[in-house]
Formats: sequence, C-alpha cells, structure tokens
Amino acid sequence: MNGMKITSAPHPVPTVVRGESLDSIHRAREATRAFTDSLTPAPGPERVDTFLLVVSELATNALRHGGGRYTLQLFAGPDTLTAAVSDLSSAAPRERTPDLNGGGGGFGWHMVRHLTSHLAIAPAPGTGKTIYAQLPR
Repeated sequence: MNGMKITSAPHPVPTVVRGESLDSIHRAREATRAFTDSLTPAPGPERVDTFLLVVSELATNALRHGGGRYTLQLFAGPDTLTAAVSDLSSAAPRERTPDLNGGGGGFGWHMVRHLTSHLAIAPAPGTGKTIYAQLPR
C-alpha cells in the first residue's frame, strides 16, 4: 500500500476536522457531507454515502486503535475523492477476523479496503501515521 501516488489536488477551501471523542465522528461526517456538497460537479449520492462510510470508519479506528485522536483532511481531484486520516500510532492497521457473534468489531478495515480504489499509509515525522483512502469521484 505504501508508495501510492495520490492524484487529488487540495480543495480550494481546506477541510480539516480534529477529533478526540466519539462525538467528533458526527462532526467528521457533517464536514465530509458539506465538502462533497460543495464540489462541482457533485459526486453522486451513492459515492457520497460510500465516502462518508470510509471517513467514519477511518476516524473511528483512529480513536479506538490509533491513540485516541485524529486529524481528517479531505481532498478532491477531477476524478478522485481522498480522505487523509492521521493518528498518533505508528502501527499499521491490521486485519482481524470479524466477530460475527459478540459485537467485537473487526469489520472496519475490511470495509475500507473493499470500498476504496487506493489506500496508502505514510509514517508521520516522529510518531504516528496518515492513511490516505481514495475513491473515484
């Protein structure tokens, strides 16, 4: 996954959300919806829903497994939508067997991998990482 070239150009108005609690996931989704609504041409409703789900999963995983804080940045290129989620952990996401009985999770990373066209993980200076998730626009 590393080494992927992100082809999105920054949106004219930077969209950044920082979160430290589960309440921030709602803010991240609202910011993502506002971001996609501001694009011309706007992505279709199914694409927006998929992008919202990817953002929600990455932000939730950053809170649960990445040190309890995240920063979300959103970018759009002519043909792509990109969410960049940074957290405090340098550990890459790991595959877990989804818990089908006890509600213990394990679905998020599988879902993100399935829904995106490209993923890249970049180490942050010092500690932490950024996950870039890209979808076709």
